[in-house]
Amino acid sequence: MRSDKEARIYLKRLIDRIPRVPLAHLPTPLDHCPRLSEQLGGPHIYIKRDDCTGLAFGGNKTRQLEFVMADAQQKGADAIITGAATQSNLCRQTVAACRRLGMKPYLILIHGVKGPLMQGNLLLDHLLDAEVTIVEGDDFSVLTPLFQQKADELRRQGHKPYIFNPFNDTTSLAAVAYVDAFLEMTEQLEERELQADYLYLSAFNITPAGLALAAKFLGSELKIVGITPARVPEDRSTDIARIANSTARLLGLEVSLKPAEIINYDIYVGEKYGVPTTEGVEAIKLLAEVEGILLDPVYTGKAMAGLIDHIRQGKVKRGEKVVFLHTGGTPALFAYSNDLRLSQR
Repeated sequence: MRSDKEARIYLKRLIDRIPRVPLAHLPTPLDHCPRLSEQLGGPHIYIKRDDCTGLAFGGNKTRQLEFVMADAQQKGADAIITGAATQSNLCRQTVAACRRLGMKPYLILIHGVKGPLMQGNLLLDHLLDAEVTIVEGDDFSVLTPLFQQKADELRRQGHKPYIFNPFNDTTSLAAVAYVDAFLEMTEQLEERELQADYLYLSAFNITPAGLALAAKFLGSELKIVGITPARVPEDRSTDIARIANSTARLLGLEVSLKPAEIINYDIYVGEKYGVPTTEGVEAIKLLAEVEGILLDPVYTGKAMAGLIDHIRQGKVKRGEKVVFLHTGGTPALFAYSNDLRLSQR
């Protein structure tokens, strides 16, 4: 039986075997938020600032891209193909990573809520000179065959494309980043002699999968609470557990997770993915006013709204310690300026 320290050293060695290219400013800060804690009645709240990873306004995808782009380099790629919605944080950071590493970025984006509005993330995609194709609709499932079509076209032109598909085959490699991030956060808490009770985050799939795997392997009692930003046909807990188990196999860990072990709430999505909620906007305003930290309306604003609601319901109690993982996304604030309903004072 390994001690906690030995388990962390062992896990770090496994992670270090995976090829990686440095892109992020690490470790990211762990900020105490005493004014927010007081405003919400007593839980001690800390924010893990993965909005500060440093690549084109930062975000959680930068950590993931360290592993994905290293894989692309090893395979001799000179072009990267990826896509999501037009205000995608993943796409913005992928394009920036391409530019840093000398690869050509190609984006295939669904229209989504904001469409071709030249603001926020889409503005940055163009500023970084990505080749952007926007297709109608808001169904991510249409993208996978389009990625392959683009790859075939580029191969005919003599290029070596690499597909970063956030909806299937590269997810376990990307999730390694948040196994590593869990170790980083654990060390920061230990340095401060803190024992956190909860980790809250906006949880779609890759990031919570890595965190859940690390927590399970280390036997951590930290409760990871995901607030999903979208409703999709497959249950989020099932998807997260599958990615976590695939990542375990990639790392060579003899551990597995069941969907029942994953905590993920979908009641804070609101109307649909990409549409802000009243509670999410209020959470953005609150954190900005009391701590000077900016959230986004699609992911972290809704996640913070979930945390606030859980505190008010008594699920998170006075005196307990909560880490909120800020996964970034702040450029989207500019695309959603009309949705924020700000009043002049």
